Amino acid sequence: MSAKLQNWAGNYSYSTENVLYPESVDEIVMLVRQYEKLRILGTRHSFNGIADSDHALVSLARCTPTVRVNHQHRQVTIGANMTYGELCPILHDAGYALHNMASLPHISVIGACMTATHGSGVSNQNLAAQVAALKLVTSSGELVSLSRANDSENFNGAVIGLGGLGVVVELTLDLLPAYEMSQHVYLNLPVESLEVHFDEMMSSASSVSFFTDWRGNSVNQVWLKHRTGDSETFSQRPEFFGALPAVGQMHPIAELSGEGCTRQLGVPGPWHERLPHFRIDSTPSAGNELQSEYFVARHTAADAIRAVGQLRQEIAPHLLISEIRSIAADDFWMSPCYHQDSIGIHFTWKQDWASVQRVLPQIEAELEPFGARPHWGKLFTMAPARLQPLYEMLPRFRELIQRYDPQGKFRNAFLQAHLYGDAV
Repeated sequence: MSAKLQNWAGNYSYSTENVLYPESVDEIVMLVRQYEKLRILGTRHSFNGIADSDHALVSLARCTPTVRVNHQHRQVTIGANMTYGELCPILHDAGYALHNMASLPHISVIGACMTATHGSGVSNQNLAAQVAALKLVTSSGELVSLSRANDSENFNGAVIGLGGLGVVVELTLDLLPAYEMSQHVYLNLPVESLEVHFDEMMSSASSVSFFTDWRGNSVNQVWLKHRTGDSETFSQRPEFFGALPAVGQMHPIAELSGEGCTRQLGVPGPWHERLPHFRIDSTPSAGNELQSEYFVARHTAADAIRAVGQLRQEIAPHLLISEIRSIAADDFWMSPCYHQDSIGIHFTWKQDWASVQRVLPQIEAELEPFGARPHWGKLFTMAPARLQPLYEMLPRFRELIQRYDPQGKFRNAFLQAHLYGDAV
């Protein structure tokens, strides 16, 4: 038994002091068989109760990270406690790379994939798209393997499993040959340029991020990440659709030092030191913050951004920064980008839940005509009756949960409310 844990940002305290620390898959199997109810903790980067339990929490913090590179199939198999910050240098040294990364490398690979976490790029799907196979411990303690090649019927339901099918103890990821990237930041993009040239700008680099505080008539910063050798050479561009190049290292929150961010100003470097916004040896983002994110179809981007902008007076006082990114469509049942090229409108809030809780329903109301889906691991107030119809494969996902967890061992209050519409 131990004191109650909190999540990464400190805004959420988990409901039980019964935190268990297995060190191997065998110990995880033993705990799953022993307990009637439990949930799994990775790096605790979710901002809501998706990983919480009233009964028992299984932390993977003491599991030894494992990495097995398969050169023949250009894949890597990793264990339960592996973070991107641990994995990526190993892959790079072996001559490999991932297709994309999230904005910070501190998070666990499995946790990111299970919640549909993403990077940016019109051709880049969310991070779960790299998963070729997985191994999970079901509620009976059985080890089950699923792969894209052999289990197509259920694989797309299991990859973004929200922790509902069991304990994922192993992932196999597809790899690319290692590459270098450079990163350029531009300042004060006119809003009218964003609305008129959105698709062109989003397609102008491997990864594109717009940062705005919704206060004025310009987007504060544009971050462009591109592979060295791409035809577009941003270092030679004196401006970007009216935005001017930054002359020093920038943080998305301009008041903070850019030293904790990945290298900018067009300096080439390994892919894993440019794709994230933040360095592994720094505190990511602001640290003391809350986060929300909503996904809408990319073809509605200009209208959706305009709708959110109507709330600038309500949003700005509580906001640290907002980021707009593009994510390609995928086939994962519970992905916010299921069969839909999307943009994510992300909010990094001051840690004032009382105020944010009042603003989120207004944002959700403005985005309702666009079928906005919230990020599973971040803060939202959308009622289950509105959320559930947005996922056409939800009935099949419930069947998949029933198949692997008929006792509801991994079902917590969050899943019960949002997937089934009632409380435990």
